[in-house]
Amino acid sequence: MKTLTLKNETIYTGDLILVNRDYRYHEKKQIPLSEIPENHGSVLLHHRAARALSLLMNAVSGWQGIVATSGWRPFSEQQRIWSDSLKENGRHFTETYVAVPGHSEHQTGLAVDLALKQPLIDPIRPHFPYEGICQLFREKAPQFGFIERYPDGRESITGIGHEPWHFRYVGIAHARIITKNRLTLEEYIEQIKAYPFGKRGLSYQGNGRHFTVSYQKASASGTTILETEDNVCCSVSGNNSDGFIITEWKQTEKA
Repeated sequence: MKTLTLKNETIYTGDLILVNRDYRYHEKKQIPLSEIPENHGSVLLHHRAARALSLLMNAVSGWQGIVATSGWRPFSEQQRIWSDSLKENGRHFTETYVAVPGHSEHQTGLAVDLALKQPLIDPIRPHFPYEGICQLFREKAPQFGFIERYPDGRESITGIGHEPWHFRYVGIAHARIITKNRLTLEEYIEQIKAYPFGKRGLSYQGNGRHFTVSYQKASASGTTILETEDNVCCSVSGNNSDGFIITEWKQTEKA
């Protein structure tokens, strides 16, 4: 057996942290950022998200018609965008399309805004239609770990208006489960709590692997100890509130 020792502060790190109006981003250390080299203009993302985005764009020849307009933002930039939008667009528009500073996914480095390449691009609501190259990107996104984060009709759950241009990196297995079941990240994080670690997990099979996803509430002692099988690969993400999401996988016979 392998032993995992998880400190409670790691609740606030990982690909599956939920950052929204209720859960702020807890920035403790510098994010490993990478620039998207193929993009026209400097956009930074967490290195895992940047690599996945480059692979996805290459798979759909996306750089011919798509541009990334925004990735990682420090708190100060989110504050400036919020304040400028309040002055220019009013409170209702701003609260619909701009996250409150400290509660923006862009501060995680895991979110990216994309636009159809054209002469004029709206910096807050870029055009990313449900057709052509943009739709092809959207359809392929889960295969590379991305979800459309703020779908139409789910505003009461996400707290943000419909944003066809905003994509969030969560990892391939999670992106496929979320997309297949038409969930928001909020709903997915909550549903995983029904699958306690060591008892039963949420299963998914794809890419020649069998995945099991489960949840472990953080220990009140400040340190959570988990044991996994030696022949099972494992990754852990905090959920940004009260515990950990454990993703285990094994290679299946057929890829």
